[in-house]
Amino acid sequence: MPSILFVCLGNICRSPLAEAALRDEARRRDLDLIVDSAGTGNWHAGEPPDPRAIATAARNGVDIRSLSARQVTRADFTRFDHIVALDHDNLKDLRRLAPADATAELSLLLDHVPGREGQSVVDPWFGDEAGFDVTWAEVTAAARGLAGLAAGTDR
Repeated sequence: MPSILFVCLGNICRSPLAEAALRDEARRRDLDLIVDSAGTGNWHAGEPPDPRAIATAARNGVDIRSLSARQVTRADFTRFDHIVALDHDNLKDLRRLAPADATAELSLLLDHVPGREGQSVVDPWFGDEAGFDVTWAEVTAAARGLAGLAAGTDR
């Protein structure tokens, strides 16, 4: 079963929204996927997503209240097929953290959206709720591409 881990800095904004969007897309397509999210930092470990992320997901019919932040681990690099960073800084950190026996393919989230390759998802943390709506639009577009990849079909 394909497995995908989304990674941002604290695992309370972008990566839980990406996790939720892909879970929802997989449900719509009847795909069996393992989907999770983590942060490169540990300061939010055990906390739920940011209330603005929870509200944004809820407005889009997805409940993320049960998610809990965690830090990426060395084991994640062999447990997941794909580790998808939400921005360049986190991708750089993931490359630095990857153990020698890593098997996961690393990419940026927006590499899975035609025309957005190489771009980062802007962190909505310091903005208002409108920034979370932009993030939701980006992660749902990427979820469609990743679901197609997991299903072996075009985006």
